[in-house]
Amino acid sequence: MHLKDKFEFWKHQRITRRSALFALGYSLVLSSTLFSCSTPENNTQKQAASSTSNTVNTASSSTNKVVRIVRSKQLTALAVLEKQGNLEKRLEFLGYKVEWPEFVAGPQQLEAFNANGLDIALTAESPPVFAQAAGTPLVYLAANSTDGKSISLLVPVNSTVKSVKDLKGKKVAFQKASIGHYLLLKALEKEGLKLTDVQSVYLTPPDANVAFSQGKVDAWFIWEPFVTRNEQKKIGRVLIDGSNGLRDSNNFFSTTRKFYQENPQVIKVFLEELQKAQVWSKNHPKEIAQLLAPITQLDPPILEKMHSKYDFALEPINEKIITKQQQVADKWYSQGLIPKKVNVRDDFLLPEEYTKITPQEVLAKQ
Repeated sequence: MHLKDKFEFWKHQRITRRSALFALGYSLVLSSTLFSCSTPENNTQKQAASSTSNTVNTASSSTNKVVRIVRSKQLTALAVLEKQGNLEKRLEFLGYKVEWPEFVAGPQQLEAFNANGLDIALTAESPPVFAQAAGTPLVYLAANSTDGKSISLLVPVNSTVKSVKDLKGKKVAFQKASIGHYLLLKALEKEGLKLTDVQSVYLTPPDANVAFSQGKVDAWFIWEPFVTRNEQKKIGRVLIDGSNGLRDSNNFFSTTRKFYQENPQVIKVFLEELQKAQVWSKNHPKEIAQLLAPITQLDPPILEKMHSKYDFALEPINEKIITKQQQVADKWYSQGLIPKKVNVRDDFLLPEEYTKITPQEVLAKQ
């Protein structure tokens, strides 16, 4: 299946109808005048722009611009950022609207980069490496906390599997090139096993959820809220999670090289508001539970317990993080799962560039 066809599939399957319609309009080079002259709201903006300063004129003249940020359906500050609406308010002044398209996992987000269907992604460490190996011109914008406890290896509640060693020869489901894939590799190596010692079953999270609930696989490496949902329904139990040193890498916010070069102010505002959402989320466990209950489909008390699995923190990108990401890339190359050796530094920014876009309180952690 060609990349364009793959993206079209995921877009129709996972992006909301509203987002898909907007993406179609956006792809017509933003030349249509429908949005600029067909609604009273836009007419009002035009009238206001004609009588105000040049700065407001500039913002109003570009109201058709859009930034597409992946929708997070997990217990994350990104989900909080969408629900609170503060980012939309700031970007509206710069002439941007915000869209929140949905994707099933990180690899699909970065495929969308190539098809011009997403501007800012949130993934674990492995999807960017696979994307770099495929030639995707991405940029690592910011590192997020590890949140190792939020990723778990599930087995059925009545499974005889008691340890990772017991998985030898069994079917293990995970999204290819995801954090589940990476942690399974590390967990097996820790026990002296290899990926080839288990039967890898590449499935997207929704498909894996069905296969796991129907007993078609013996284990599943997956993240929240799938873990808690399966525990609640007494379908699965946690064999191990990513804590206690198993997960040693970060999540990353990333964008395309083109979007970074053309929209540095948008990225700066995004990271500033994201940092505010991180701080708020960390300090308001009850409130975030109420806010995200509709998204995660979990009751607030359950979400409060899940809250302890997350650190809610942006981390400054430094040599330590770049070195770790290179180790991840080298690991995948050694497994023969990427076609060429990747130099991850090619898609990290220079220190002075990070200084311009990273919130000061994050830089202070250096």
